Amino acid sequence: MSLLIRHGRVVTAADDYIADLFVEDGRIALIGESIDRPADRVIEAAGKYVLPGCVDVHTHLDMPLGDIVTADDFLSGQTAAAFGGTTCHIDFATQERGSTLAEALAAWHAKREGRSIIDNGFHIAVTDLSRPGALDELAALPEQGVTSYKLYLAYKSSLQVDDGTLFRAMWVAASTGALVMVHAENGDVIDVLVREALAQGHSSPRWHGLTRPPETEGEAVNRSIQLAHLAGCPLYVVHVSCRQALDPIEEAREKGWRVWGETCPQYLLIDSSYLERDGFEAAKYVFTPPPRAKENQELLWAACRRDVISAVSTDHCSFFWQSQKTLGKNDFSKIPNGAPGIETRLELIHTFGVLTGRITLNRMVDLLATSPAKLFGLYPRKGTIAVGADADLVVFDPRRERTLSASTHHSRADYTIYEGVKVTGVPELVVRRGEVIVEGDELLAAPGSGLYVRRARFGERLEP
Repeated sequence: MSLLIRHGRVVTAADDYIADLFVEDGRIALIGESIDRPADRVIEAAGKYVLPGCVDVHTHLDMPLGDIVTADDFLSGQTAAAFGGTTCHIDFATQERGSTLAEALAAWHAKREGRSIIDNGFHIAVTDLSRPGALDELAALPEQGVTSYKLYLAYKSSLQVDDGTLFRAMWVAASTGALVMVHAENGDVIDVLVREALAQGHSSPRWHGLTRPPETEGEAVNRSIQLAHLAGCPLYVVHVSCRQALDPIEEAREKGWRVWGETCPQYLLIDSSYLERDGFEAAKYVFTPPPRAKENQELLWAACRRDVISAVSTDHCSFFWQSQKTLGKNDFSKIPNGAPGIETRLELIHTFGVLTGRITLNRMVDLLATSPAKLFGLYPRKGTIAVGADADLVVFDPRRERTLSASTHHSRADYTIYEGVKVTGVPELVVRRGEVIVEGDELLAAPGSGLYVRRARFGERLEP
């Protein structure tokens, strides 16, 4: 259907102006003043922002963890994303040790089939390159539109890879046009600290943070940067949480090295005192890296302003409080790591970033849409408002207020780490490829209508 959005304040990473948008065949066809074209639907957006649909490049939907699976599958997780103004995300197809990368991708395609509400791509999460032909298989992935490899330096005995595996993946990425992502914590040191804490009888959630100190993150970030530079590949450091991780990223960027950092709303807004809460309530804030000392928050906001941090994603990894988080009631190391957040990113960053003056409105769009799209091979089809781009749009009411609560969010998780937080600025209408998929409190998209997106190689454009 065709769509005419009139009189909205169009905000991109670079521009801010009042205009009409005419959408046809799923793309933005015209941008201008007083567009006079017949449309199947006319939307009056005076007094509202018209933003590009947000892009979340760090999510975990339908992800197994031992004997349990995350609370949100692709239907519930993408529904929550859509209500939060996210129209495209990239999830992690995680290789099981001993299996092929192709088997991992096939498994994750099956998870999204018939359930998708918004568009998505996949990263490959590599755990094992020991099989004959594994490096060739990794090298072939960019030809299939999978242009980013993630490696975990933490979670010993499950996801963690050794430095040899990390460097081999980096070497492949340097020649294939892929971007390497790292979860940067020193898993070997953390394993020692966890075992020692448990041996001394420490079992409460606060020890999750105490056994993952900032130094374990800073060391792993620096190690990853040096190895990526040696291999000649671009590097993206996920969920940066503290000064010890920021410093080596800033130093590398000042040298002109191809390094980018990401943070998440939880590190901008949740501090280590939440892990000190009475009883088992603190387990809600067990995610990795853990919440850090409060002084890190302003350092992270400043890094967002200065492009030391280039993207804010969610690391949405939801578990049920009652039946899953409680698995670690007597042992903090058994608490499933992760928190829901896919729905609240835009509202939180607008409220606590833009409205406080920490970042500009244009910078918010850059962090939540444009920069992620550019880094992960989705731009200019996604992440911006331009003629020819996919009509992924958010009509955003900057004055509307609401209170965040698990009773009203669309994730299946039975809690939110932002319970009772008041936000100003709410998505009113969300458009995905020219189709209104969310209007007010109503979901209009059919399950299965979201598309899989084959992404461009690092540094290349995804043309319409």
